[in-house]
Amino acid sequence: MSLQLAIILPTLNERANLRRLVDRLDGALAGIAWEAIFVDDNSPDGTSDEARAISLADPRIRVIQRIGRRGLASAAIEGMCATAAPVVAVMDADHQHDPALLPGMLAAIDSGDYDLAYASRFAEGASTEAWGRPDRVKASGFANAIARKVTGVDLTDPMSGYFMLRAETLRADAARLSGVGFKILLDILATVEQPLRVKEFPLDFAARAEGTSKLDRTVVFEFLVGLYDKWLGRIIPTRFALFGTVGALGAVLHMSVLALVLHLFGAKFAVSHYPKETAFIVGQTVAAFTAMTFNFVLNNELTYAEKRLRGFLPLCSGWAKFAFTCLFGMLANIGVSTALVRVGFHPYPSAIAGIILASVWNFALSSKFVWGKYGN
Repeated sequence: MSLQLAIILPTLNERANLRRLVDRLDGALAGIAWEAIFVDDNSPDGTSDEARAISLADPRIRVIQRIGRRGLASAAIEGMCATAAPVVAVMDADHQHDPALLPGMLAAIDSGDYDLAYASRFAEGASTEAWGRPDRVKASGFANAIARKVTGVDLTDPMSGYFMLRAETLRADAARLSGVGFKILLDILATVEQPLRVKEFPLDFAARAEGTSKLDRTVVFEFLVGLYDKWLGRIIPTRFALFGTVGALGAVLHMSVLALVLHLFGAKFAVSHYPKETAFIVGQTVAAFTAMTFNFVLNNELTYAEKRLRGFLPLCSGWAKFAFTCLFGMLANIGVSTALVRVGFHPYPSAIAGIILASVWNFALSSKFVWGKYGN
C-alpha cells in the first residue's frame, strides 16, 4: 500500500510521551499507510534518541534532530517538507490532541471537498474541561478573536495546532511562510492566496500527559510577533524589529540613568577641576552598562525566547558574550556622543546618536554569538 499520510510531531523534551503516542497512532490509523516524523529541537532529555530506538522496530517512525535551530512553527514546516506522503498532518506529541480524529480528517481531504481539516477546541461539541487551564482557555479565546479580525479567517479556532492538508498545498507556499512563533495553522491561512475550503472537527482537548509545555509566559508575545511578521516582516525583519523594540526600551532606561547621574553629580564635576564633560562621560558609561544588562535580559526572554539561556552559569556566560559583542558598539556610542558634546551638541541628542550607532553592531554580533550558532 502506498504511503497516504505523514504525521508531523514537533518535539522538545517529549521522551516519555513517544512510545504511548506511537501505540495510539497505530490503533487509530489501522488500514491507513502512515508514517510519523518527530522533528526534535535537540531535546536534552534524549527525545530524538528515543524516536530512533522506536524506529529500529517500526520503520514508520522517523526523526529529524535539529541542531542550532528551534521553534515549533519552523519544525512543522521542515517536517511537512520532508515526507513523500501526499497528505500531512501536524499535531502535538504530548497527548493533548486525540489521534482518533485523524481518519476522519484524512477522509475529508481525500474526498476533494476540503483543502484543510483541523481540530477545534471551541467548535460545537468540543471541550477543554480536561485541560484544566481556564486561564489558558480565556487567553486562547482572546487570541483567536484577534486572529480572526487581523487575518479575516472565520474559524472557531485559527490558533489550533492540530490540522491536516495536502502536502502540495503546503509546499506551494512554504517559502512564504514566516515560521515564526508556534501557530503554523494561522500562518498558512494568512499566507495562501486562494482561500482554503476548511472542515472543522470538534476536539476534546486533553491535559498534557508527561513533561512540560513548550508554551510559557511568552505565548501572547509570540502570537503578536507572528502577526507582525506576517504583515510587516518583509519591510523590517522581525528579529531586528524585536531587538530594536527592546533597544528602544533600553534607550529609555539609558536616558533615565544618564539624567539621574547628571542631576546628582553634574554640578559637582562642573565646579571641580575636572573637565566639564566628565559628568557626561561617567553618566553615559553607567547608563550604557545598565541598559546593556537590561537589553540582555529582555532579549533573552523575548527576542530569542526559543533559544533562551537558563541557569546561573549559562546566563552569566551569555551576559559576558553579550557584553563582549556590545563592547565596541558601546565604545563607539560613548566616543561619538562625547565628541558631539564637545563640539556643542546637547547631551541628550548626542546620547541618542550614540545609541543608534551602536544598535546595528550589537544586533549583528549578539544574534550570531550569544543566541545564534555559537550561543547554544
